[in-house]
Amino acid sequence: METLTQRLGALAADQDVVGTLVLTIEQRERSRFRAMLGNGEVIGVILERGGAALRAGDGLADDSGRVYRVEAAPEPVSTVRSDDPLVLLRAAYHLGNRHTPLEVAKGYLRYRHDHVLDEMVRGLGAEPTHETAPFQPESGAYAGGGHHHG
Repeated sequence: METLTQRLGALAADQDVVGTLVLTIEQRERSRFRAMLGNGEVIGVILERGGAALRAGDGLADDSGRVYRVEAAPEPVSTVRSDDPLVLLRAAYHLGNRHTPLEVAKGYLRYRHDHVLDEMVRGLGAEPTHETAPFQPESGAYAGGGHHHG
């Protein structure tokens, strides 16, 4: 089994790659896992612990320098869209208070589908839509380090 051990950061769009790993956010947050390439080949990933989560567009390489591109897998999410920035800001504030991984983009917020969070967001005047989409949450102010209250 091929093993990828090197993080390359964001790849250029025209970077030559030998394969693509389509990974869920759960996989991209881990430092050690197995994944399947599009051709069915199983590949291992062993990265230094404690680094930030992999992001769509990042590169990984094996010891011989072969480069693979990371892509975000579609997964069940709730997406909140609004033309009113205040609606999104309030929803982001309350989701953040619950330490919910959150994708923040122009005109929408996205989080892992959770009916309890959906009800909270509805109570704030927004309407979440259930989708299957790539999920790319913010890395957060405390990425790579501990965050403790008190």
